Order: sequence, then structure tokens, then C-alpha cells
Amino acid sequence: MSYSTPIEKTETFLMYVNVFRQSVRKWKIMDITSMAIIPLLLGSVGVFGLYKLLQRLRTRAYIQDAVVVITGATSGLGKECAKVFYRAGARLVLCGRDREKLQDLVRELTSSGHKSEKMHKPHTVTFDLADIEAVSSAAEEILKCVGNVDILINNAGISYRGTILDTDVDVDKMVMETNYFGPVALTKAILPSMIKKRSGHIVVISSVQGKISIPFRSAYAASKHATQAFFDCLRAEMEPYEIDVTVVSPGYIQTNLSLNAVTGDGSKYGVMDKSTAEGMSAADVALAVFSATGEKKKDVLLAGLLPTLAVYLRTLAPKVFFSLMASRAKKERKSKGS
Repeated sequence: MSYSTPIEKTETFLMYVNVFRQSVRKWKIMDITSMAIIPLLLGSVGVFGLYKLLQRLRTRAYIQDAVVVITGATSGLGKECAKVFYRAGARLVLCGRDREKLQDLVRELTSSGHKSEKMHKPHTVTFDLADIEAVSSAAEEILKCVGNVDILINNAGISYRGTILDTDVDVDKMVMETNYFGPVALTKAILPSMIKKRSGHIVVISSVQGKISIPFRSAYAASKHATQAFFDCLRAEMEPYEIDVTVVSPGYIQTNLSLNAVTGDGSKYGVMDKSTAEGMSAADVALAVFSATGEKKKDVLLAGLLPTLAVYLRTLAPKVFFSLMASRAKKERKSKGS
């Protein structure tokens, strides 16, 4: 049996005391750190909340009483944009091919229960965006009706499904006329009035397929690539005139776009694609368009993780991207038995 000497007992006691002191010191440091971090975190959250609030107020102020022209307003994303901008107090000019549907939308908006002195009864202008002469006349009617346009939202468009080999060139032209030449013609017709007052905002609803191309969407992807390129150029050229350009590129949206898509011979596709049915809601995309407009963003990508990664993959690892697209084409062709 061994016995500790008084000196050893004292040393052991002092050791425990020292450990206890170090622990207390650590606890104090942790406590002080916690006391410093918590107010900092709360302050950061408060500042961020205040920033978002000011951003929303600034957006509302920017949209309220502004003359906003929306093409393709009778259905889908265009209709949802009309609802959002109307509630914000914009002076709407709703455009589409069907006069009756436009009037139905006006009645729906004005009887929606959002009564306010700051809301204005929308105007309507009926024309086909694919008819360039009609676009020019429509622009004159718009300017005659409201004087000046503050915000032009080029939303109308048509989709396409088919193989390149089986698609008539006339179908390629038709898609380009609606998705590219129509918006370009309307923008060019409205721009001089914006340049004259040195203010204005052009918003374009493009697509993630304006940044990457997927198989069996050739005409659509080509039209959206052209749209992206044109309005990127326009943004740079309009900067001296203080005219903003926003390009919004959504992924799949829950609309009738695939149902109304044209095929290689010009007939309707008539099928609701699974990817479209599972896409973002048109109401959510409309809110994103509203925010992007109010914040004067230049380029907005509204897509899920995989499409977003594909956009970067196309630039950073093109061989991998091309291989994936070839595999997708093979899989889709096999599923259709062709």
C-alpha cells in the first residue's frame, strides 16, 4: 500500500485548482463570445429585413402609376404578370391576339376585390406578334392611347417540339417571327419615345434554353438564343439614354406552352410534358419578374439546380455537356420508338 505525502497531496490539489481556473476562464470567454455573437446575428437579421423592406417599397414606388405594356397577356405567365402589376398600381396596356379574352381579363382584374384609388383600368390592344406590320400599327396605337411607355414586358411566345430533319423551314421561321422578330419589332417601335424622355425599361421573358440547347427544341432554343443576344446588345447601347434592359430566363413553368407548341409540320403538339407539369407556378414566376423589374436587374436565371448547373457546365466543361445532351437525345428517341 502506498501513501501520498503532504507535498504530493498539495501538488495534486493545486493541479485541480489550475484546471478549474482554466475551465472557468474558457467558460467566460465562450460566454463573452456568445454575448457578442447573438446581438451581431440579431442585428444582421434586422439589417437584412430592413433592406428587403426598403427594396419592396422602392419596387412598389417604381411600378405604381407606371405605364406597363404586357404582350401575351391573356394566359399563362402574361396573365399572372398582369395581376401582379395591376395590384401594384401600374397603368396596364394588355396585348394579345384574342380581343374577347383581353376584355375578360380586364373584367377579372377590375372585379378582383383589390379596390384602390391607385389602381387604373387597363387598356387593351389586339394584334398578332408574328405579323410585323401589325406590330408597328399596334405600337402606334399604344403610344396614342397612353402617351409614353415606362415598362415594356415582351412575354408572348410559342414553343416547339420536333426533330430538325422533320421540321419545315417555314416552322423555324414562324417560331422566330413570334419569339424573336416580333419582340424586336415592338421594342424598336417603342424605343424612340423612351429615348426622347431618357427613361424606360425593357423586360424580356426568355428561357433557360436561351443559354443552353436541348434536343428536339431546335427552333425554340434558336429563337431564345437570338433573343438573349439581341437584348444583351440593346442593354449596352441604351445605357447612355438611361434605359434599363432585363432578361428573365425561367426554366419550365406550369402553363399551356407545351400544349400549344408547334411540331415539325406546324401542327399543335397537344401534350402536357411532365417537365412542364412539374415546373414552377406561373404566379411565382410573375412575382420574380415583378421583383426583377423593380430592382432593375439585368439578367435573371429562374431555374432549378440541374438546369443551372447545365448552364455553367456548357461553359466550363463543354465536352461533358455535349455528351449529356447526346445521351438525352438517344434516350428520348428510344422512348418514342423512333
